[in-house]
Amino acid sequence: MARIFKTTLFPHVFGQSRLTLRQIFIVALVAVFLYQGQACTIEQVKKEKSTQSKADALEKSASANGDKSMPNASDRITRKEAQAVDPTGQEPMDESITCLARSIYWEARGEDVSDMQAVANVVMNRLAHEGFPNTICGVVKQGQERGACQFSWWCDGHSDEVIENVLDQASYQLAKEIARKALNKQLPDLTDGAIYFHHKGVNPNWAKTYIMTLKVGGTFFYKPVGDKAK
Repeated sequence: MARIFKTTLFPHVFGQSRLTLRQIFIVALVAVFLYQGQACTIEQVKKEKSTQSKADALEKSASANGDKSMPNASDRITRKEAQAVDPTGQEPMDESITCLARSIYWEARGEDVSDMQAVANVVMNRLAHEGFPNTICGVVKQGQERGACQFSWWCDGHSDEVIENVLDQASYQLAKEIARKALNKQLPDLTDGAIYFHHKGVNPNWAKTYIMTLKVGGTFFYKPVGDKAK
């Protein structure tokens, strides 16, 4: 820290032969501020890593080859832990909580909570299905390599970051809470096992051959006959 002060922060102060009490106080105050800021950053990183370790274990348990058992209370993600991850929705899409929460946000932002929950159900149902990738980010980003994403928001050419206003930030916080419950296996499946959905005004050909399990708001949810993913 002394090197930082001497070379960067207060060269004019340290160039004097004597320091006044006021100058010493200012230097000490800045030192404390910088130390606390660094400590908070390190602690934040540790918390995010701990939360992601929990999320990775929960994700594995919920996948097609998972054990399907309910996680112990100590293994569940808390509300505070979930909100500490990707606080404003600007971080890279690399972690399971972020991928799930962004999908919920972009597919159902501004809709009812039940619509947001149903989108989370579809992602988790795909994770548990052998016909889909075995990670949440893999499920969300599937089809990118072919330019035909399963979740259209992921490759529609627009920014994937959460919009920076009060309403959208609140919506993203809600999306993260729903994602947390989904990973903890505390979210009821409103869709009865659906692994597909489309919004009102879209009429995909596959919808005629699938079983509609839920309509909520302007979104329709489906599962294939015989549980065969296509």
